[in-house]
Amino acid sequence: MTSDDAAGAPEILRYAAFSADPEGGNPAGVVLDAAGLSDGRMLAIAAEVGYSETAFLTPDPAGGFAVRYFSPLAEVPFCGHATVASAVALAERAGQGHYLYRTAAGEVPVEVAEDADGTLRATLTSVEPHVTATGEADVAEALALLGWAPDDLDPALPPRYAYAGARHLVLAAATRERLARLAYDFDGLAAFMTARDLTTVQLVWRAAPDVFHVRDPFPVGGVVEDPATGAAAAAFGAYLRALDPAAAPATVTLHQGEDLGRPSTLHVDLRTASPRVRVSGAAVAIP
Repeated sequence: MTSDDAAGAPEILRYAAFSADPEGGNPAGVVLDAAGLSDGRMLAIAAEVGYSETAFLTPDPAGGFAVRYFSPLAEVPFCGHATVASAVALAERAGQGHYLYRTAAGEVPVEVAEDADGTLRATLTSVEPHVTATGEADVAEALALLGWAPDDLDPALPPRYAYAGARHLVLAAATRERLARLAYDFDGLAAFMTARDLTTVQLVWRAAPDVFHVRDPFPVGGVVEDPATGAAAAAFGAYLRALDPAAAPATVTLHQGEDLGRPSTLHVDLRTASPRVRVSGAAVAIP
């Protein structure tokens, strides 16, 4: 008997993260007890669910959870929307409060509380982020694969690599119209990202100092675009703080998924005393 046979068929939950509407947000698969599941079985479940990521939780003796994240194609070190989705699923069964996720990227505290309207909201605190410069050649190649021209970029928000549990390339569009037109070389961008250990490309447009619209191509996960990306939101918060610590907003609102018909709202809190970034959002079960 294999370990998967011994574990039996796990319960697979489906939640929409960063939305209180199951028709919005980013869908995530959730397995709250993945004890005994092999890597192959988890990957197969993620492929069967078909969402950009599925979170697999295993309670550990210290009272937290060992958490692994799989896209339909591969394991990823950290996923923000599946963290929010699974934390809300936990809270619905075990109660609101604090949970500790032990991920491949490091320890991620998560808090779940109820809003005034009864919506459950999860807030994750990222691992320590870092932001690095991009070479001109990398930017030129990424723009070519996206079908963007150099003057499509906002010069006030220069390209950077940003990490807060997963690595992303941040590119800022000069206009909302440029952001709205997304048609890229899927295989070419996937190869570009794999060579640079990127999880998504974080495309942003600044609507106000503390409000951004964002899109996240995710070809390395077998998905054209993510409707809401918590890990990229945390990385983007670190990007803003690194760009100009004195001018960085205390909190930032990100609107994502509108161009996909799955509107999502992500809140980024940069008021932490540590370099870590807090990202919060609602989640709801998908019927």
